[in-house]
Amino acid sequence: MKTLNEIFEHTLEDMYFAENAITKALPKVAKAAKDAKLKKAAEDHLEETRGQIKKLEQVFKSIGKKAAGEKCDAIEGLIKEADGLMEEASGTALDAGLLAACQAVEHYEIARYGSLREWAKDLGHDEAHTLLSEILDQEKATNNKLTNLAVTAINKTSPSAKAA
Repeated sequence: MKTLNEIFEHTLEDMYFAENAITKALPKVAKAAKDAKLKKAAEDHLEETRGQIKKLEQVFKSIGKKAAGEKCDAIEGLIKEADGLMEEASGTALDAGLLAACQAVEHYEIARYGSLREWAKDLGHDEAHTLLSEILDQEKATNNKLTNLAVTAINKTSPSAKAA
């Protein structure tokens, strides 16, 4: 890659792959979560992610490209980390770890969509800029919901659980 357009298209393909991978991972997170609010958050985000895939397909179309995914090592690593938590953690640690893993994914997405949005603007892809801004706003809102869930419920434990 040598041009802004090439890195834009490559990162767009990464995120298309990532969002599709996330749709496969979120049902496992929802199933493993013990807290009802965390389970619901994962289920809600699955629906939102499906909508984001459709928006990404619109982005591809708006720049005259066919929607395609490029293997994204970063998202695979984050999903692998969550899979490990589901195997190894239990109790309060499981839900706290799953929530943290979900936030790691959100932070990755926020970073990528922020770059993509600005690149789209710089490249004159107005429709792509608008769509990517919408996705970025959704990712930020999801991260805020997860933070709120962490500080109001998931990370609240009894003193004996903290010491265990």
